[in-house]
Amino acid sequence: MTTGFGADLPPLTETLPPSPPPPPFPVPLERLRADVASGAIADVLVALPDLQGRVQGSRVNPRDFTDRIVRDGFGACLYLLATDVEMEARPGYATDPWGGGLGDFDIMPDLSTLRYLPWDPGTALVLGDALDADGAPVAVAPRQVLRAQLDRLAERGWRALAGTELEFLVFRDDYQSAFEADYRGLTPATRFNSDYAVPEVTEIDPLMRRIRTAMERTGMTVESARGECHPGQYEIVFRYDDALRTCDNHVVYKAGARQLAAQAGVALTFMAKYDGGEGNSCHVHLSLRDEDGAPVFADDGTGRHGMSKYMEHFVAGQLACMRDFALMYAPNMNSFKRLAPEAFAPSSIAWGLDNRTCPVRVVGSGESARIEFRVPGGDANPYLAVAAIIAAGLYGIEQALPLPEPTAGNAFAQDGPRLPTSLEEAVLAWEGSDIARACFGPDVVRHQAAAARAELAAFSASVTDFERRRHFERG
Repeated sequence: MTTGFGADLPPLTETLPPSPPPPPFPVPLERLRADVASGAIADVLVALPDLQGRVQGSRVNPRDFTDRIVRDGFGACLYLLATDVEMEARPGYATDPWGGGLGDFDIMPDLSTLRYLPWDPGTALVLGDALDADGAPVAVAPRQVLRAQLDRLAERGWRALAGTELEFLVFRDDYQSAFEADYRGLTPATRFNSDYAVPEVTEIDPLMRRIRTAMERTGMTVESARGECHPGQYEIVFRYDDALRTCDNHVVYKAGARQLAAQAGVALTFMAKYDGGEGNSCHVHLSLRDEDGAPVFADDGTGRHGMSKYMEHFVAGQLACMRDFALMYAPNMNSFKRLAPEAFAPSSIAWGLDNRTCPVRVVGSGESARIEFRVPGGDANPYLAVAAIIAAGLYGIEQALPLPEPTAGNAFAQDGPRLPTSLEEAVLAWEGSDIARACFGPDVVRHQAAAARAELAAFSASVTDFERRRHFERG
């Protein structure tokens, strides 16, 4: 086992070469061409986010990228958008890779995402959109699912600003050692509850600084960073941005943080619930702006509790859709281990004013008026989660749903409607939802349900440690 903490951590410059100052973000195409010609960039990664929110793609010749791919796109196998976490393509998806002969779709680069990767010197990354053989967007691609909801906002002259707050656990074991140990008995990077603590996270500060610096150099703005409740848990918060860019940054951050941890000889995980302790959350902050940049949620005298009427209806939509849309926030079996009573994660359907026990927390005023949506865990696909929040809010606005009074006190301990308690319950709610079909279309509903059923099938086919301990000798 190796460790990347404390004095034995290599100097920052070994992973993040100081060389010239970081380029602007996004990197202009002409800058990329110049850096390719000089040899500073040797690879371009053309990628797209998959159903799990992972960055999937191929390294391409940089000259081929600037001469052809930037215009024509790059082919990738259909199954990238119809697999489980193990890359197995099961039947039932709306986009059927086997029925399509395992053919290709095109990844069309979005140059607004072009950036250089400090943890992979000489490499540029560009995210793209999936297009079918006719050049039309693939509706079930996560990036397109979000775009569809952003288009609905645009019809009203609105745009969404979002920020995601990801937590993760850091272990002193490297990834290979963790794999060989079956991810059991790992040593957390810190020994205590380090929520807001300073001395307790000193040992992992070099790695955390490395991650923060790397993300700043890819165009993200770090707002804060701190230890969290679970031993080894940490959170880095980035400044809000347009919703699509926030989600793009989110998936790049997760991929980069993992690579930086591996380079330091340690491991980190964003899984929603690693053990019996506190889980990893992904709280989503979201607000709306109109065409003039004015805050749609700001108090204008039309609503209550310092909210506009649009914000009231938007919050009411979250409550009305939360159960039906739970699959978009909690996509895995493990997700629901976090969404348990007394686990400092929401289990009821409620809203409150600056109340962290509610899944919808209303905070801020004026330009900062926003909701904090606290259901997603660290395993959530950000595009799908943000799309569902917007869809629920628009449903509330379109239906002019009334908003009940805010929940006071501990929402964990109060009676009332509850979130699904399992993935199976969530997929049934999703498939039976007329609201989901109206907001997302039948193909997206079917596709996400198939992804959930693939997860359920994989879990059902496995034999757990719990079963062996319980029944090996005494069953």
